[in-house]
Amino acid sequence: MSITTTGRIEIIGPMSPRYEEILTPEALRFLTMLHERFGVDRHELLRSNAARLAEIDAGRNPDFLEETRGIREDPTWRVAGAGPGLHERRVEITGPTDRKMAVNALNSGANVWLADHEDALSPTWENIIDGQLTLFDAVRRQIDFVSDEGKSYRLGETTPTIVFRPRGWHLTESHLRYTNRHGASTPISASLVDAGLYLFHNAHELISRGTGPYFYLPKLEDRFGARLWNDVFDFSEDALGIEPGTIRATVLIETITAAFEMEEILYELRSHCAGLNAGRWDYLFSIIKNFRDRGRRYMLPDRDQITMTVPFMRAYTELLVSTCHKRGAYAIGGMSAFIPNRRNPETTAQALEKTAADKRREARDGFDGTWVAHPGLIEAARAEFDAVLGDQPHQLHRRRDDVSVTAEELLDLAVPDGRITCSGIRQNVSIALRYIESWLRGTGAAAIDGLMEDVATAEISRSQLWQWIHQGAVTDDGMPVVRERIEWAIDSVVDALPHSIGTRYGEAADLLRELVLSDEYSPFLTVPAYSQIVDAGLPRAVAV
Repeated sequence: MSITTTGRIEIIGPMSPRYEEILTPEALRFLTMLHERFGVDRHELLRSNAARLAEIDAGRNPDFLEETRGIREDPTWRVAGAGPGLHERRVEITGPTDRKMAVNALNSGANVWLADHEDALSPTWENIIDGQLTLFDAVRRQIDFVSDEGKSYRLGETTPTIVFRPRGWHLTESHLRYTNRHGASTPISASLVDAGLYLFHNAHELISRGTGPYFYLPKLEDRFGARLWNDVFDFSEDALGIEPGTIRATVLIETITAAFEMEEILYELRSHCAGLNAGRWDYLFSIIKNFRDRGRRYMLPDRDQITMTVPFMRAYTELLVSTCHKRGAYAIGGMSAFIPNRRNPETTAQALEKTAADKRREARDGFDGTWVAHPGLIEAARAEFDAVLGDQPHQLHRRRDDVSVTAEELLDLAVPDGRITCSGIRQNVSIALRYIESWLRGTGAAAIDGLMEDVATAEISRSQLWQWIHQGAVTDDGMPVVRERIEWAIDSVVDALPHSIGTRYGEAADLLRELVLSDEYSPFLTVPAYSQIVDAGLPRAVAV
């Protein structure tokens, strides 16, 4: 493809060793092409998302769309399905593209490694470009290294298929700026940076090695977000000279609005789509965000009381499996975030037992695979899927025609015996504060209280606190949830934490207060948090 670009992309971030291997003139020109072709479309998508949120704020509920009924009722169409290396996905391990964690994931025995530049990665400039270098080396099996402590990390003979998750459409990358022919300068889409660099450097290499360029697509809110990604994939395949349909994508259904457009999302991406994933934690965050001003009927109880067996979560996952299998798409289950503890056999046994129960339910419900956050959970998860799948790589034949989910079932947020408690307030404060502090230091996958926490769980915690204040929640001891109570809890948690050189609890507490105590609700905590991790003196990125 020969396309003339009218502007240029400049590197604002510092150049460290090997960065010139990723930020080549040719790669930057490819990013420029993507920005000039899709920048306006992205802005339109974000405006559409904001308008729909405003409609929900005004009282309109999401629903299955009348204008797309024809897509849902047409029995003939199917998605592209699994590409080479994606035919068996029974256990997928997720994690950031930190070099050590990448080797551990690639040696874990999982079928797929979700290499994450989204919720499990703090998007410092170093993490983003070092992550691209990690992926470049992992694809070419040249990722062996020795740690500062002298421990050697080397790849085994068999490694999982890599599926890369770029950042969502709402985020930008401050360290790369596009300047048009008139001299006006703006940051560019983080989604296009992440996906563009990965495609440019690795698509041909992956194909030559028998797999392909595969993606997980986060934070989609409707079919239009899927359509934009499909256009990006079509354009990139043409520009890079690879066969149409080579790129495969699995979409995370992690917003309440996307739950009503699962089939439409599959349809828009059908020439590139491999499946859907039940992104359970972001899904809960989306529910809280969209119904934050709807009164007490829409308030959820303490996070640990919202299991996958409560009715509205069952409706969501059942609908996902039946939708996927109707269209030939894989259904991938949600995250098990437990962390086994070798020093505490009892804790480990409980983690494995809970993981097994979760994965047993998913396998029996028809899911074709599932997620875990730690290598120590893979054996337990695999055993449950082996028991159901046997030698079959999937269970697409289980159409789940018995499933019929209504809009009312998806929106009935009642949790039997659900309560808001004093300990739930403190837990939300503690998780959000400690996670934000970790994120500000550059670590996006944080071990907190025996769980691998990421942005999604921090979003749940801070969003619940905001909603509980603004909707007049009362804890089970009869006490109202007010600003002063939450502020006291934040101060209390900060005072109890161990402070040392390099910790950023003060900044994290200030940001948490801004997010939780303000009259205005911030749609994503990562937007104000990002400005705090951008290198000093650089322009600050915003969601546009």
